[in-house]
Amino acid sequence: MEKTTGSGPAVIFTGAVKTFGRAEQTVRAVDGIDLTVERGETVALLGRNGAGKSTTIGLMLGLDEPDSGGVRLLGRTPEQAVRAGRVGAMLQDGRPIPRVTVRELITFVASTYPSPMPVPESLALAGVTAYADRRVDKLSGGQVQRVRFAVALAGNPELIVLDEPTAALDVEARRAFWDSMRAYARRGNTVLFSTHYLEEADENADRIVVIDHGRIVADGSGDRIKDSVGGNHVSFDLAGGGTEGLELLPGVVAVEVRGDRALLRTDDSDATVIELARLGRVRNLLVSRATLEDAFLALTAPAPLSEKEIV
Repeated sequence: MEKTTGSGPAVIFTGAVKTFGRAEQTVRAVDGIDLTVERGETVALLGRNGAGKSTTIGLMLGLDEPDSGGVRLLGRTPEQAVRAGRVGAMLQDGRPIPRVTVRELITFVASTYPSPMPVPESLALAGVTAYADRRVDKLSGGQVQRVRFAVALAGNPELIVLDEPTAALDVEARRAFWDSMRAYARRGNTVLFSTHYLEEADENADRIVVIDHGRIVADGSGDRIKDSVGGNHVSFDLAGGGTEGLELLPGVVAVEVRGDRALLRTDDSDATVIELARLGRVRNLLVSRATLEDAFLALTAPAPLSEKEIV
């Protein structure tokens, strides 16, 4: 079946704001987000618990409406895009339906859309053909998650949104799931997913968006985000030496001391190492690339309390 596609971005957030609560207890879960996702991109949405990821996904799927600003999917409102089958979703909540087979479930869901994906195709793409005639409530956790992916594919969507799609899956099940997801993305489709597994974001996303306190604090490739907070680590034994002046070394953007070892985050590791060598401080020196986890923690670290707040 040939999919109908259009022009323009897959996702557009324009100054979207969503608040919860009343009066002095109001919380801005989404605080003026501007975000554009182009068609064909695979984008990871990262953030701590309570950062605003799930609310952002809820706005994207039409489960909530912004208090101000707007959201458009594939040139339509979220509700219109979802109803037309152009958007598929896997949310965290959901239980297996008892007494129906995988094939029966996907056939029923496909029948509710105007231009569904052929059932054999969605089964194959999700990797569930081998157990299509088994009851959904008799499957393993990893198998059920892939069935949920097949359900999300049933409407033949151009965009798929995944909220923690591999939570609680073992390593093998996670690998199998992402094999299926990459097959979907290779068709030119758009994928947006949230995850707490940072290595999944680094391995599978073209682009990573980090949200904190309802705002976007970083947006770019994994390498770009790592570089933005100091692309490398230089560590060495203090051997009884002090830490004074380490923050002034060339390239150093942050200093951390772990026991008798100094860890320097630097955006110019060559210059940092050359100066350490000149100072004679290269005992057990190690240079390593900053990880996405390092960058994520730096971007979302709570701000230190002021003296007024401490009092």
